[in-house]
Amino acid sequence: MFNIVPKQYSNLKNLRYIDLFAGIGGFHLALDSFKTKCVFVSEWDKHAQNIYKKNFGIQPYGDITQIHEKDIPNHDIICGGFPCQAFSISGKQKGFEDSRGTLFFDIARIASFHKPRILFLENVFNFEKHDNGRTLKTVLKVLDEIGYRTFYKVLDASRYGVPQIRKRIYFVAFRKDLGITTFEFPKPINNNSKLIDFLEKNISDEFFLDTKKLKNLKLKNRTKVESLSLFDTELDLSTIRVGTVNKGGQGDRVYSPDGHAITLSAYGGGTGAKTGLYLIDGKIRKLTPRECANITGFPKNFLLHQNKNQCYKQFGNSVVVNVLQYILIEINNKLRDFDII
Repeated sequence: MFNIVPKQYSNLKNLRYIDLFAGIGGFHLALDSFKTKCVFVSEWDKHAQNIYKKNFGIQPYGDITQIHEKDIPNHDIICGGFPCQAFSISGKQKGFEDSRGTLFFDIARIASFHKPRILFLENVFNFEKHDNGRTLKTVLKVLDEIGYRTFYKVLDASRYGVPQIRKRIYFVAFRKDLGITTFEFPKPINNNSKLIDFLEKNISDEFFLDTKKLKNLKLKNRTKVESLSLFDTELDLSTIRVGTVNKGGQGDRVYSPDGHAITLSAYGGGTGAKTGLYLIDGKIRKLTPRECANITGFPKNFLLHQNKNQCYKQFGNSVVVNVLQYILIEINNKLRDFDII
């Protein structure tokens, strides 16, 4: 599902971007499909750095808080999935000052110095409601203060070609002098994909559960669970729960591969920690690292970490490439409308 960008959109070679909080390169993959040029990368995790270099030939710089903005090359786009640590705002609403001490401040200080045309950012879906909405309000105020008009929306990856329920908030901010006053995020596509279509064959026994050792195994007829009751069901996108193991908590639920996968998690617990459990060919198993890559929109030739636990963590933290590509198509349309590219 990687090559989804129509040819007429795949030539933005005059645009340069920097990849902050880069992880293993989801933003890089999406922007590369538009032939943009990466000029700087920052990622503090050594394991993610290693995978980034293996796949893209670029050694990421480390902690962005230790890198001065003047040492970063000029660029047209800042992209990144910045961590959502607590903002020390306490209702004071001081805008740029309120963001100091947070990692978002590093995006703001770099943007304030370099004045790129576009900021393209991602965060967890409940960022919108963090601290009763005050965190979001601060982010929007900061970006406004440094010269950007910002648009944001929560999108679910399962509506954009991958069979994974993964809801995230996306920000697209244009420099005000570009004159762009409206922006529409991509509409959901018809998505008939199922997890079963993204699975590997001939799986190692290490991914299967020994049902004899499981406590309280209960399998039943298919029961449609509408997006785990967390998301709207306008397009009837859902997982299909078929049973439970042990205590039946979130990590102990068993799903059918004929539906969508639950959200991959970097730190999930329970028997199906990080990937969930699935009843496949009459056996219960977790997803493999390659299957996690598949349902996150990564190409087949993407090199994975040799340690599967690191892989699970990396894809649990990753952006979904498909969603980014569809948003970039809309960004491209807007830039063309304003004769900017």
